Amino acid sequence: MRIYQTPAFVEQLWQKYLWKVCTEEHQKSLFLTFDDGPIPVLTEYVLDTLQEFEAKATFFCVGDNVRKHPEIFQRISSEGHQTGNHTYHHLNSYNTKTADYLKDIQECEKVLAQNHLTLPQKSPTLPLFRPPYGRLRQRAANILHSQYQIVMWSVLTYDFDQNLRPEVCYQKAKAATQDGAIIVFHDNWKAERNLRYTLPRYLAHFAQKGYKFKTL
Repeated sequence: MRIYQTPAFVEQLWQKYLWKVCTEEHQKSLFLTFDDGPIPVLTEYVLDTLQEFEAKATFFCVGDNVRKHPEIFQRISSEGHQTGNHTYHHLNSYNTKTADYLKDIQECEKVLAQNHLTLPQKSPTLPLFRPPYGRLRQRAANILHSQYQIVMWSVLTYDFDQNLRPEVCYQKAKAATQDGAIIVFHDNWKAERNLRYTLPRYLAHFAQKGYKFKTL
């Protein structure tokens, strides 16, 4: 069973994680996030589509992809989007020793810093980190809480599920979205079909309703 909207009890259990953003009354703000890039073509498609709608977003980048495609990462930064750490090798915390996991995050942070051209429009108090697969051992979390804002989500689009029809991906994501939502899309090849269908329609729908798309 796919859960598109994060249940309230999950947010209560892990209150130190960021699940959604409390917005001021009548602000009508949404917070798009993209995981796993940057990669050629698809991340560039995302950036072009965001530009079309004058939307900003947050990209959780895999360090090795930044190493391979620094020019795309630099475009993300220069166009005013936020970037965050998604580990260097897209590691699953549950399958990795804590020391190795933390070292991988540090390696990613180093390559992010080396390739930033400009500072984002809005700089968080702490750098942003999202654990791949949304999985994070408690021991690692305890250490990371003082170093990063750990970001989860309130809407998971499941765009990476290749058995999910694009029309369903769009409709479910749209229905699950509320003001202040943090929404997860993926700029990876598994998600391409659903992403290309859903993203422009999603942006058009909520832009028409007066929502602004902001960085975290």
